Amino acid sequence: MTAADFFDWPASLERFAANFPLNAAPWEWLKAIGPALHELPANQRHIPPGVHVEGSVWIDPSVKLPPYATIIGPAWIGANTEIRPGAYIRGNVIVGAGCVLGNACEFKNCLLLDGVQVPHFNYVGDSILGNRAHLGAGVICSNLRLDNQPVTVRLADGTLVETGLRKFGAILGDRAEVGCNAVLNPGSVLGRRALVAPLTSFSGVLPANTIARQRGNLSQIPRRD
Repeated sequence: MTAADFFDWPASLERFAANFPLNAAPWEWLKAIGPALHELPANQRHIPPGVHVEGSVWIDPSVKLPPYATIIGPAWIGANTEIRPGAYIRGNVIVGAGCVLGNACEFKNCLLLDGVQVPHFNYVGDSILGNRAHLGAGVICSNLRLDNQPVTVRLADGTLVETGLRKFGAILGDRAEVGCNAVLNPGSVLGRRALVAPLTSFSGVLPANTIARQRGNLSQIPRRD
């Protein structure tokens, strides 16, 4: 399992390509985000009064900024990306071109390739989102096990792969989609064009072009007037 199985590297992030080898395991990229942001060009972008920027942050001049948001570096925000009100970007974040970082969404130690849509009430921590990946409203990329043990990846045959990472949210391949209010448990890996249905709690590896769904039992209770 290599990053090349999940992603095509976009031209918009060419300056970072050497930090993210396509022959590496995709979760190895999480360790490379901080070092990739070690030296950023000076930010010439005008920052509106309501947007708090702290640390080393580069924002493309074409980025649409909201009336208020918080951006804590190091961070790189690519061309034609839209940041919506209340977004909280808090360090080690790389965002490609044409993305949406939505209202009341939080981003931490993550890489978003081109065209990623994270529009409403999402948490994206220690995760990689591929080109045109999409999170429905309320999706959470849970990045820490309850027992605080290192995160493993469970393959389809039941084999556990040690990642050595205490914090690891999710890997979403290019054009993967996650429905509203789903939870991706630590170490979740979604292939290209994989889909997790709304309200699903998902763990493990979802192969490309497949759907994971979780249906509850519906009970009828007689009405008492």
